[in-house]
Amino acid sequence: MRGRSQHQQQHPSPTASPTNRESGAMRIKLLGGFRVWVGSRVIEEDQLRLRKARSLIKLLALSPGHRLHREQAMDLLWPEFDSKAAANNLHHALHVARRTLEPSAGAASGYLHLRGESLAFSLAGPVWVDVEAFEEAATTTRHAMEPAAYRAAIELYSGELLPQDRYEAWAEERRAQLRGVYLSLLLELAGVYEERKEFEEAIEALERVVAEDPTHEEAHVALIRQHALLGRRRPPWHARTRMRP
Repeated sequence: MRGRSQHQQQHPSPTASPTNRESGAMRIKLLGGFRVWVGSRVIEEDQLRLRKARSLIKLLALSPGHRLHREQAMDLLWPEFDSKAAANNLHHALHVARRTLEPSAGAASGYLHLRGESLAFSLAGPVWVDVEAFEEAATTTRHAMEPAAYRAAIELYSGELLPQDRYEAWAEERRAQLRGVYLSLLLELAGVYEERKEFEEAIEALERVVAEDPTHEEAHVALIRQHALLGRRRPPWHARTRMRP
């Protein structure tokens, strides 16, 4: 299992197949940072110069079915504005987002639409979101109970959700939930390895938990147990910890 620094550098490839390049399919990365691919075009965060336009795309990517009621979007993005001002801001953010996503100026939007009270990604092509891929893989993995399936799911978690939006209230709960899934997968993988008597591999998984959350008591207890199963009286890091002033 690769270390976390390599793990965080991985990004989904928007050009994995000719279908993706030709269809205009949209891919959205939210874990470890924000990035959008439209077909073979890469849209970095700074290309969406209006912050609320970026937030609008992020909210839709996280919403069930990639659909959001306009009032909900207004409440989340402009809670301090009255309805008229918030509606004006929503239309402006939508205009900026559409203009950035469209491959040519003046083209009708094939990616975002507002119809009646519903704001959604258009159905012109498929939408892939790394958060959904991670959650789906986590669910599948727990049925398979195989180390390879766990590792594949874990590698989809390329960092915390939208770290640049750390203080946005609308992202906090989902960020904590996804981090919890990631840590749970690592703990479960360690358990699978322990059952297979692959203690070194279990230790590696548990050390990733501790690297993410140094106060994780369950992981520390499990680490001590794995080292004991290997015949070590104490983990190598235990002595170093005791020596610190």
